[in-house]
Amino acid sequence: MKAGFEKRFWILLAALLLWGAVINVWERAGEAKVSRQPWKSFPAQMGNWKQQGEDMRFDEATEKVLRADDYLSRNYIAPDGRIISFYAGYYASQRTGATYHSPLNCLPGSGWVLTNLGRITITPAGNRPPFEVNRYMVQNGDDRALMLYWYEGRGRPLASEYWGKIYTVIDSVKRRRSDGAMVRVMVPLGNSQDEAQTIAVEVASQAASRIPAFVPD
Repeated sequence: MKAGFEKRFWILLAALLLWGAVINVWERAGEAKVSRQPWKSFPAQMGNWKQQGEDMRFDEATEKVLRADDYLSRNYIAPDGRIISFYAGYYASQRTGATYHSPLNCLPGSGWVLTNLGRITITPAGNRPPFEVNRYMVQNGDDRALMLYWYEGRGRPLASEYWGKIYTVIDSVKRRRSDGAMVRVMVPLGNSQDEAQTIAVEVASQAASRIPAFVPD
């Protein structure tokens, strides 16, 4: 019995030492470098939608909370005058605690109320396969909008923040990569929720086909 205990002890000790060595090598190796385009070069036109005005920048306090390595906040306008808001924040590494912020945490703190949670499928305009995104109705005073958002990371567009975190851990070990982004489309509600959703889906489809150049697979 004593021999069996000693055998298990040495096996466990060897496993712990091996795991410690793997973690040490992994930490020393650091994050793999990937090539990407900066968000500022994101297309100024997506389908019939053209950029309106200059890219918007947040104040210093907001950027410190956001901790994104690169982000884009931009409005697009259609020929009939409809305007949508597009945001994407990229994180080169999520190992040190900097990570994308869910709108579920950020928007309520800015006075927005989120209702009518759902998920819908986006079919990218290019060759990427369809994927699900989150859909919410949001309101701040008299301002009402339909919001779509999802997470991008190493070739996976996901609606679930939790699955995004799980895949980040897996890819951090297997591929030495934890880079990723959160993408959001907001469309003023106007008189029709269905119309706003149609517009949001169209813009998300156009954007999704272009994202891999900015959030590498």
